[in-house]
This record gives sequence, C-alpha cells and structure tokens, in this order.
Amino acid sequence: MPKINVTVNGRPVEIEQGATILDAAKLAQVKVPTLCHIEGLEPTGSCRICSVEVEGRRTLVPSCAEPATDGMEIKTNTPRVLTARRQMLQLLLANHPDDCLYCMRAGDCDLQQLAQDAGIRERAWRRGEHRSHPVDRSSPSVVRDPEKCILCGKCVRVCDEIQGVSAIDHAGRGFDSYVLPAFDDELASTVCVNCGQCVAICPTGALVERSDLSRVWRYLADESLVTVVQTAPAVRAALGLVYGFSGKDAEERMATALKQMGFDHVFDTQYSADLTIMEEGSELLKRIQDGGPLPLITSCSPGWIKFAEHFYPEYLDNLSTCKSPQQMLGAMAKTYWAEKMDIPPESIRVVSVMPCTAKKFEAERPEMETSGGRDVDAVITTRELIRAFAEMGLDFDTVEPGEFDNFLGSSTGAGAIFGATGGVAEAALRTVFNLLTGENPGPEDFSAVRGSDGVKEIELTLPDGSTVRGAVTHGLGNARRLMDQVAAGEKEYAFVEIMACPGGCVGGGGQPYGADTRRTAELAGELYKIDEERVIRFSHENPEVQRAYEEYLEEPLSHKSHEILHTHYRGRKKYTSEDDDRS
Repeated sequence: MPKINVTVNGRPVEIEQGATILDAAKLAQVKVPTLCHIEGLEPTGSCRICSVEVEGRRTLVPSCAEPATDGMEIKTNTPRVLTARRQMLQLLLANHPDDCLYCMRAGDCDLQQLAQDAGIRERAWRRGEHRSHPVDRSSPSVVRDPEKCILCGKCVRVCDEIQGVSAIDHAGRGFDSYVLPAFDDELASTVCVNCGQCVAICPTGALVERSDLSRVWRYLADESLVTVVQTAPAVRAALGLVYGFSGKDAEERMATALKQMGFDHVFDTQYSADLTIMEEGSELLKRIQDGGPLPLITSCSPGWIKFAEHFYPEYLDNLSTCKSPQQMLGAMAKTYWAEKMDIPPESIRVVSVMPCTAKKFEAERPEMETSGGRDVDAVITTRELIRAFAEMGLDFDTVEPGEFDNFLGSSTGAGAIFGATGGVAEAALRTVFNLLTGENPGPEDFSAVRGSDGVKEIELTLPDGSTVRGAVTHGLGNARRLMDQVAAGEKEYAFVEIMACPGGCVGGGGQPYGADTRRTAELAGELYKIDEERVIRFSHENPEVQRAYEEYLEEPLSHKSHEILHTHYRGRKKYTSEDDDRS
C-alpha cells in the first residue's frame, strides 16, 4: 500500500494511502474524541465530535470519515475546533437527562467524560422534561432508556453489522427521532438475543444491563440461606486487567474477594466446563458413530442459542443438548452437592458472575430447572461485581490469594480456555482425542482453532484414518454467514463451535467498558496462560469430575446425567412477539 505524508498539529506522520485523518492523529499520538466511531466499521461521521481543521478547507471535517491526502495539514485543537466541539456537546446534552451522577455508567460515561474534558458543567439548552418514551425494563438482560440516547447509532450498527440481529433501528424524524425496536415493541418481544454488545458500546447509559446486585445483597443478608457463587473464566481475566494482576494471581485473589463479599461457598464455573466437555465430547462421538444429526453445534453461548431459535430453528436438533457450564454447576449444586452436604435444595441460592448479559436470560429460561426450582437464582456481570467490590470498599491490591471450595471448585486448563473463541472446541477435542486413542494430544495439535479470525477450520484424523472436520466462529454476524454456508451445502462439518460475542466470552456484553479487539485478545491470552500453568490440562483427568461420575452421574450421557445436565430448545418467531399475529 503506497504511503503518504501529512502533519498533525505540526508533527509529520507517514501513513498508508486511504487511511483517515483519525488514523493519522492516532499515529501522531494525538487524541481526538469520538462518540459514534466504531473501529473496524465504515465511518458515518454522525456525531461530529471528532471534527478537525484542515488547511485550505472552509469547514471543519469529521476526522473519522475524511481520508487523509498527501501533504494535508491537520489541526485538532484550534480555538475554532474547540468551540465547535463544545457547541456539539451542548447540543447533545440538551437532549440528555441530568442523571449522569446516578446512571449505571456513572464514572464511565463517554458523554459525561467529554463534557468534563471540555469544561462543561451545566446545560446551555434544555429540551422539555416530557418523557416521550418510558424506560423499557421488559428484558431480563438489558434496560433501555430512550431519553438518554444521543442518536450516535453505535448500538444500531453493532446489532446489525456485527451481530446480524437488527433488533433495534432509528425511527422518527428531527426532534422525534429515537432508536427503538420495530413497532416500538418492548425489547423482550423482539429478536434481541440479549448478547449485550449494544450495552458494551453505548456511550451514554441509554442501554445498560439489568442489575441483579440488590437481589444478591438480599441473599447474602438472609441467614437462612446457603449462598453459592460461581465465576466464569473470562471474569478473572477481566478482573486481572482492571486491577493489574494476571493469570493465577488474579484468579486466587478473586476467590478470596468473593468470600469477603459474604458468600458461603465459592465454586468455579471452570469445573462445570470440564463436566460439559465430558458430556459434549461423548455426545459428538455418539453422533458420529450412530449417525446422529451433524454438525453438532455447541450450546454454551445463550446469545447464540436464542439467535438459533429465531433464525435457524431447522438446526435446533443439531445443537448439543448439554446445558451451559453455568447451568450445569447450578444443577449440580442443588442436586449432587446438596445431597453430599445434606442441605435442602430450596435453601440454596446459586449466584453466577458472568461476562455475559445473555446469561441473565438463560438463568430464567423455564427449561433450566432441575430440583424444583431454577438451577441459577441470580446472575451478575463482571461490571456489577466490580461495582460490588467498590461498594464494599474492597481493595483488590491487599486481598490475599485464596482457593475455590472443593467438590465444584476444581478445574483444569481445558476449563479455563472456555472463555476464548476456539476454547470450547479445543477443550472438547483434547478429550475426544483421548477417548479415541487412549493418549493425550500435544499442545500444537489444535492450534488451528486459536486466534481471532472470524471463522477457523480444523481436521481431526481418527484411528481408522478417516477425518472429522470442524469449524469455530465468534460474533453472530460471522455465525450467520457460516450457518448459511452449511445450509446451502457449501460447507460440511462434524462439529461447530459458535460464540455470540466477538472474541468469545472475553468480549462479552457484561465485561468492563472499553473492549476492543486488542483487549479481547489480551484477555484470551490470560486464559491460555492459566491453562499453561495448570498441573492438569484435560477435562477427563479432573479428579472431582471423575468422582462426580463415580458417586452420582454414573457415566457421560447416562440417564442420570441427562436428567441433570441436558436440556432442549424451541423455535421462536423471527421478527415479532410470540403473543401477536403480525408477520
């Protein structure tokens, strides 16, 4: 690609032809504020916050959408630029409620931060206080407040262009413009899959996760209850990044911090990830050997499951019947563990800490009940846990390393990598390889499923010389393209791993704000580091999982394990609420 030369605030920069002014500013280490810009997508220049001055131009130009040209002289901080930026912020604030102090993104609201940086302390203009659209709390995962929306369009673009769901879009004109679901329906009655990618990218708190923290505090305060908490692999990686720790150190400090929060028992979702592998790996082999529906498609991502129910109901029989690791641990806690500890299941409350907003929806599914009640009683995101630690006054730096409780707390390296795209496939193939050959594979055998490519393929050679082909994808837009190829007969696989969120669970909609491709790759790296540090790296070698089968579950795919660890799914309408007859 040819190079061109520009100057940014007098600093010379060499950049590839076709790059934008914003790209040039980043290379010059000059920070230009943005609100509507999404890295990797075609720019729209709708918010104009990133406008800059270009020598020879009469008007300011949006740096995110304007290509740089050879010899261009760019200025990002002239009085004209700063005045225009303040005016644009004031116009956005005029259409925004004065509740940044107590919204769920307080302290991490992009609009709030830009206003503070620009020295804006009060609104210059004010729209009438009449609320045209009420807060939508219908979803178990996402709360939507249209009054906080500044029409930057980021949520619409992520939902459509990255996730391929298109549950929300722009509606109305002028002052009556809003971002809404079709027909102004409640979010819960749409094709929204609860992935939370809109929440992760919204700069103003118009979209936030539904918080279950108050319910968790009530559980912890009730002395008649036995409180159990489980944590997903991606949570510890994110906490490590937020608090400045890595790998095993962050994991062990998290275990102690959760006990200090007041939980009676701290279990590890990585244990049930190992359990999932035992069931799912056996399910794959059974389908291959007995002629079951192929490809076997993973079922641990609830956003993907709901997406499949809406858009690919003809493939529901292809989904693994295994519950997700979250639901498996909840079910085991209220059956196997409850019996071992002689605790009535109705006295146990299982709380999950997840990187995923869709896990809140999954926990409330009627299919997810084993012991006469929900497998999981409440789900909080990584962000909610960080807020809980702050509310407690907990200093993560001073927390002593600790351990997860036994029975449901022991895990392997295979369980740790579940949080990264390709991790489920790799963990499953490690065990399938052992089941077929009696030996464990080397670390290089499944390197093809690692990395951030949208679709990755792998071939496994069986003892009889035949091969089994598999695919891995992440982000529902990629999943749609792959499934369309499978449906058209263009691709043929024995198994497919699909994660709803870009990068896998590490890029989940409940992770700390500010995720990007670089950071999700860094978080995935932390999980692979935990895997490398584990003494046991294969799910079938987890001694606590082996004991669960010996004492309770009998064997993978037994009648007992099917009762507790497996489930089913149902088709849903593609575009409208299931209670109406619109088509």
